[in-house]
Amino acid sequence: MAPTAFEYAPAPESRAVVDLAPSYGLFIDGEFTEGTGQDLRKTLAPATEEVLAEYTQAHEEDVDRAVRAARRAFTPWSALPGAERAKYLFRIARIIQERSRELAVLETLDNGKPIRETRDADLPLVAAHFFYYAGWADKLAYAGFGPDPRPVGVAAQVIPWNFPLLMLAWKVAPALATGNTVVLKPAETTPLSALFFADICRRAGLPRGVVNIVTGDGATGAALVGHPDVDKVAFTGSTAVGKEIARTVAGTSKRLTLELGGKGANIVFDDAPLDQAVEGIVNGIFFNQGQVCCAGSRLLVQESVHDELLDALKRRLATLRVGDPLDKNTDVGAINSAEQLDRITELAAAGEAEGAERWSPACELPTSGYWFAPTLFTGVTQAHRIAREEIFGPVLSVLTFRTPDEAVAKANNTPYGLSAGIWTEKGSRILKLADQLRAGVVWANTFNKFDPTSPFGGYKESGFGREGGRHGLEPYLAGGGRAGEPGGGPGEGHGKAAGGRGGGKAAGTRGGKAAGARAGKADGARSGKADGARSGKADEKASVKR
Repeated sequence: MAPTAFEYAPAPESRAVVDLAPSYGLFIDGEFTEGTGQDLRKTLAPATEEVLAEYTQAHEEDVDRAVRAARRAFTPWSALPGAERAKYLFRIARIIQERSRELAVLETLDNGKPIRETRDADLPLVAAHFFYYAGWADKLAYAGFGPDPRPVGVAAQVIPWNFPLLMLAWKVAPALATGNTVVLKPAETTPLSALFFADICRRAGLPRGVVNIVTGDGATGAALVGHPDVDKVAFTGSTAVGKEIARTVAGTSKRLTLELGGKGANIVFDDAPLDQAVEGIVNGIFFNQGQVCCAGSRLLVQESVHDELLDALKRRLATLRVGDPLDKNTDVGAINSAEQLDRITELAAAGEAEGAERWSPACELPTSGYWFAPTLFTGVTQAHRIAREEIFGPVLSVLTFRTPDEAVAKANNTPYGLSAGIWTEKGSRILKLADQLRAGVVWANTFNKFDPTSPFGGYKESGFGREGGRHGLEPYLAGGGRAGEPGGGPGEGHGKAAGGRGGGKAAGTRGGKAAGARAGKADGARSGKADGARSGKADEKASVKR
């Protein structure tokens, strides 16, 4: 008699821990306020398509109010001793920990990702980032950016929908620790956790105007990025929108960091521990439904173990549970929006049309909401769209290689340069390939492992600058000029000012490769973020208009 699969009883998390208001305003100068217009937008639960709440569409006048509030707050906030600023960050971190269950459920409702991921990965990392940068606030003179580093001024931050609260922490924590003030715009499909964070700021006693939150679509993001009194722009999202932002700030003194798309290669050699590699592959591409900028969406397998690995991978995919994101047993949740589902569907269809072989495990998808079954393609070549374009969904393209040189050539054959993974038992091979791969972060014998102390970022069309670790302080610090003066400090625009030292590997690939990777056994063990992401990619509409 054939063994039967172990059945899991439903284990839903309660929605009662989240108290949602019918509508939300803008958070400007320490209080919630109405917008100048009467425009309201709706945010939906991706798993059910139900309306969770309405929120305000901010217009240019609202963005201007928020920037002016941040400018007024900058002088007293930046004048505080670092130890005093740290107290506020510690308070924020502790309140996040206290409300972690509520925030995890909220993030799952608004984003569609499984509760296991928001509860076990996102929220612990959110608190950890505030704790980490609170520790830096009174030690900036020892960060390696000059003996008297000063804040830049007002930071405009635009974050994506795939890790809404985590991306907020990645940007807000270092900005506040270094004495800057913030105007933040969350993605239009996931505004709720940022608005809840505004309440956390109030409960922590954060001075008025230090953090301001404006909600809306791409027009709001465009107004914020283009505002003349903004000194620093930080964006995580799509490469197309990142290029538009770069054009907007070109010729100004605004500092800029961009964390954009990716097409990460996960490289498996014939001496790799295949069972461990399978788990890493699954985590690399199906975490958060593959909606991760650094997802391992290309699997490069050495020919001699291709069949064995594929058989094991298919067996593992057959055990993934797709369904209600609030169920603690769910592995794969809902796609964030109908627009994103359409893009995934279109690219998967293109893969079939171009001759790749498509396979998905048998799974029953819910009838309401936005869903896509875990999918892998074999017989993929480098010419296929699914091997070249970022799908941002639970779709894995499988390619083969024979030699390490061929693996490196195929991995580097992409306009992106964000992440890569190496699976092998040879330490010398890990170190050699990590140096050859054109990726900001390289993991070894693990994937999607993150820590607040480790910098993250890419180059080429994956952006420039680093977030996280000591390197994450640099974009918010000026080494010369008057604090808060546009252009004050080293470099403007894209170079050192962007935290990127030219935007390439140099900018903290000592961070990417050193801490993120060079090789992952060390990093991987350190603090997982089943989150690949950071990542993340903002919906273009949720960020800035095309």
